Amino acid sequence: MTQVETPSERPAPMPVEVRKAAAVERSALTATMARAFDDDPIANWFAAQDKRRARRIYDFMDVAYKITGRHDEVYTTADIQGGAYWAPPGKWKMGMLQQMLLLPAMVRTCTLKRVPAIMGGLNAIEKKHPHEPHWYLLALGVEPDLQGRSLGTQLMRPVLERCDKEGVPAYLESSKERNVPLYERNGFKITEEMVVPNGGPKIWLMWRDPQ
Repeated sequence: MTQVETPSERPAPMPVEVRKAAAVERSALTATMARAFDDDPIANWFAAQDKRRARRIYDFMDVAYKITGRHDEVYTTADIQGGAYWAPPGKWKMGMLQQMLLLPAMVRTCTLKRVPAIMGGLNAIEKKHPHEPHWYLLALGVEPDLQGRSLGTQLMRPVLERCDKEGVPAYLESSKERNVPLYERNGFKITEEMVVPNGGPKIWLMWRDPQ
């Protein structure tokens, strides 16, 4: 997982059917995304590092589903091998009521004691978020043993094709430097690097103009 593959080592692409996730698949998709994000720096900063860490990362990904699932822009494959969680233009920012409704799940993930520090870090990321209308890729994940086989590109494709057709940009934050080339191959460019306050990791802010 931590070793970057060279072109000669990269597995052959694996064509998959990409579709919108159904609400009844939430638990199965969250489990897949939790495995995909098990070594993710942001997930492990957010989730308390204790004997319940694995469950806390599951809860972290369930929060991500709750944020984007209400927009019906969550994509997966026929066999739920990964997911792409999008927010449409103008829908990325949560209101106070939505934040309050997510608070219990946040506490389960990071513990009550760490909520102020986590919220401070998230607010710092949010301040960097562009206000120009755009599609926001909140999370992209693939089963660990299938990574490097173009599933991430395929999961992004429906919305990126829509971006190009409608002339709308896209935006994401990557918390893994080794994932940056994947996004660059799909048209994203780094606009800024930042270290998340309160013990958070370095992240890469990336913007994609319609193509």
